Amino acid sequence: MARWLARGFIALAVVLVVMQFLPIGGPRMNPPVVSEPAWNSPETRALAKRACFDCHSNETVWPIYSNIAPISWLVAYDVNEGREKLNFSTWATREQEADELGEVIREGEMPLGNYLLLHPEARLSAAEQQQLIQGLEATVNNR
Repeated sequence: MARWLARGFIALAVVLVVMQFLPIGGPRMNPPVVSEPAWNSPETRALAKRACFDCHSNETVWPIYSNIAPISWLVAYDVNEGREKLNFSTWATREQEADELGEVIREGEMPLGNYLLLHPEARLSAAEQQQLIQGLEATVNNR
């Protein structure tokens, strides 16, 4: 039995090492910031930076675990998807929907639950959520 456990452990270790060399999700990098919104206030930007920028900007902070597969695959996927849907760093190149921004925050869809597990600082109080929603709506409608 011990021999099978040892073989299983070695096989698992080999699989984990091989996984580190699979380029799934692409490189962990930050393209240049092209443009940002004309924020309605510094407080709105600070709340967005705290709760949204890691996935919705080109200013992602890539923690050490973002380089270790298979977690790195999930992190890269979430950042790529987030940037595709909304990117505060390429603001002028896309139309943003104010109603949708507020809705996903109001309904608790954003920030993602798995993100909040490792980033408790991104958890906003009800008052902060309301302030962010109002600030984002004012920012979008300010165009």
